Amino acid sequence: MLIVVTGGSGSGKSAYAEERICRLFKETEKRGELLYIATMFPYDQESFARIERHQKMRAGKGFRTVECYRDLASLEIPEGSCILLECMSNLVANEMFQENGAKENTVSQVITGVEHLLERAAHVCIVTNEIFSEELPYAGDTRRYQEYLGGVNCALGKRADQVVEVVYGIGIFQKGEQDEDFVEQF
Repeated sequence: MLIVVTGGSGSGKSAYAEERICRLFKETEKRGELLYIATMFPYDQESFARIERHQKMRAGKGFRTVECYRDLASLEIPEGSCILLECMSNLVANEMFQENGAKENTVSQVITGVEHLLERAAHVCIVTNEIFSEELPYAGDTRRYQEYLGGVNCALGKRADQVVEVVYGIGIFQKGEQDEDFVEQF
């Protein structure tokens, strides 16, 4: 199963996604591993602080963290694992801008990587950002980043079993059947 969780900054999407994948892991009777694929490349104090905050959020939940800044297709994934990938926005930026990144092939490289995860995993939950509501026109690299992330998000949305937008900590299902028990629990 592929679940895409989106929302704005501070919407609660990370907490929602963590709870969702942990529940799915329990439902699969803990076969495989519970993996957290961390995509944020630490480059300044703010990024280190964000990484630390997310590590604290998932402490004690049983995740094994795998840092993967680019090239998801190269990851070795234990069969039947439950995966939380956080976050697609960082992965796209890394593929675009890192020296060995995919550059103009970012969208296809990322989608190929996600398909690789889906071939091995029981469940994959991907966190992405909603960055498209602003009316400000962007140009250059920022505009290209928006196009690439939009392309990835659209492809993931079509492929996903569920798409959930988190607003003020509330998961709003855009695609797929809502799990009423989970919604009430969360």
